[in-house]
Amino acid sequence: MDPANDGPGRPHAHPVDPERVARARERLPSADETAQLTAALSLVTDPTRARVLYALDLVEELCVGDLALALGVSEDVVGYALRVLRTAGLVSRRKEGRVVYYRLADGFPEPLLEHCLRKVVDLAGVGDD
Repeated sequence: MDPANDGPGRPHAHPVDPERVARARERLPSADETAQLTAALSLVTDPTRARVLYALDLVEELCVGDLALALGVSEDVVGYALRVLRTAGLVSRRKEGRVVYYRLADGFPEPLLEHCLRKVVDLAGVGDD
């Protein structure tokens, strides 16, 4: 029997498609880059943090109290979410008198929120019955 014969229960030689394997290797991010990506994406796995980012994308900037009202959660919950997002460099703040306003960090990829994250929700069928 030929081990390269790809039949039921029979092994086959790898790579099956060496050109595609080479292209995948060339384009794949490094293990470190992937770790950074997953760490960044984990920040938006929290519903409050994700909603904070959406809200700031929609209206440019809000203070903690107004964000809490918009999201229907406490100021403490919003404050914690903002602290995590600010530490990660995803949001920035500015002070006007005693009021601190938060906004998406400069260079935040705007299409990420509207296109990518919403598309992921659609593809995953989240909320479908």
